[in-house]
Amino acid sequence: MEKGTPIEAYEQALDYLYSLINFERQRLDRYAESKLDPERPFNLVNYLGAPQNKFPAIHIAGTKGKGSVAAMCAYSLRAAGLRVGLYTSPHLQEFRERIRILTPEDPDGRIPEPAFVDLVGQIKIALDHVADVTWFEAVTAIALAHFANEQVDVAVIETGLGGRLDATRVVNPLVSVITSLSLDHTELLGNTLAEIAYEKAGIIKPGIPVIAAQQAPEAAQRLRDIAAERGSRIDFVARAANATGQPAWLYEGLHTGQEQRQQVVLQHTPDGAIVAPGTAFTLALDGEHQLENAAVAVAALDTIHVHFPLVDETAVRSGLAMVEWNGRLQIVHPGDDRTPTLLVDCAHNPDSVGRLCHALTHDYKYRRLLLLFGAPADKDIPGMLTQLVPLADGLVTASANHPRSATPADLAHIVTELGGEAVTSTSIAEALTAVWHMAAPGDLICATGSIIVVGDLLNQWESLKSQLLNLPETAH
Repeated sequence: MEKGTPIEAYEQALDYLYSLINFERQRLDRYAESKLDPERPFNLVNYLGAPQNKFPAIHIAGTKGKGSVAAMCAYSLRAAGLRVGLYTSPHLQEFRERIRILTPEDPDGRIPEPAFVDLVGQIKIALDHVADVTWFEAVTAIALAHFANEQVDVAVIETGLGGRLDATRVVNPLVSVITSLSLDHTELLGNTLAEIAYEKAGIIKPGIPVIAAQQAPEAAQRLRDIAAERGSRIDFVARAANATGQPAWLYEGLHTGQEQRQQVVLQHTPDGAIVAPGTAFTLALDGEHQLENAAVAVAALDTIHVHFPLVDETAVRSGLAMVEWNGRLQIVHPGDDRTPTLLVDCAHNPDSVGRLCHALTHDYKYRRLLLLFGAPADKDIPGMLTQLVPLADGLVTASANHPRSATPADLAHIVTELGGEAVTSTSIAEALTAVWHMAAPGDLICATGSIIVVGDLLNQWESLKSQLLNLPETAH
């Protein structure tokens, strides 16, 4: 039992949980077959009473878009009147974002601090009986136990990393979902798309249907082979313009830019689907890549309709139009005749930065583009900055308060090598102030490079906002 005030008890419980990360790093078992015991996550949750068996799930893996697809599914299920567990990672601003229960009355639903403290206490006891539990295995067990305790109707579960060795594979899915795959975490998941597809396909269970985003040929073939081995039907969702043959789900997008919400139009759907061909859905989330994510979410929801008849076109339409997923092409400050616009995006690898650059050049109107950039040192920083530097009229590098962050000086050096110039800042607050001073009305400031940087900025925005919004005109 933690001691002190409720907030002190929560902080002590969180500190204890984070202490498992150091042990995990010492053992180098973040995602390595030689270090991860495939039975350990099952042993842990079963010691806690097998909470994973008390509700069905939508299980989602992928490189890009799995968080957005998870949120779209969860908000649609909530719109159908269901009590929905949502487990995602990493968090953006606050740890409890990872474990949420969405209800018609509560669209946020973060795990209450007392419940978290109680479940960490149960984990402490469990660790005396299940050896070498990793941080993510513990967090996953807490999420599943919370969902069972609160009697959710269904849970939407996002993998942490990979799929084949991921702790979330203990769940019992009604459908497995594979979002868009690209090269990321190659040191852990493999250097080819086929190898990465093999790891992600680890969530496919015998006889359980699979919905997959359109993939590169080598990745798609690996997914088909694994699904066939396990007797699981797999349906691919594809853009109308790029489809070869006709997948079970075909869609196109009506991307109308910043002033109007974009729409996804389902051009071909399977017989008996909850939506008819030609059905259009309005999306709350910006970015052309969200068209594919929405189509994948609709296909997944269609698959579980037989279990939840209230998940119909009306619920899906409401969920897609109302979903919130902060940090992804999020306008933090819309700008006016005195101030610039502030946009944040969690793009953290060359592929996701490519999608960001497409949005910056197609979906937003501005006079100049100013960038605030920070990233972990182990990411492909040159691959990201190669795309961003040519677009920027000004750039400030920063380091978030995280041990893996690249230094502002190292980032600025890469910018210089790419033919650009950068101002260095010692903190996110200093960087935002610096880039704000550089900006003028009509300019767009974009902060990107890492979820760590974006989360740090959002956590400080409220305290910085009044100071920045009241800068005198001469400051620009």
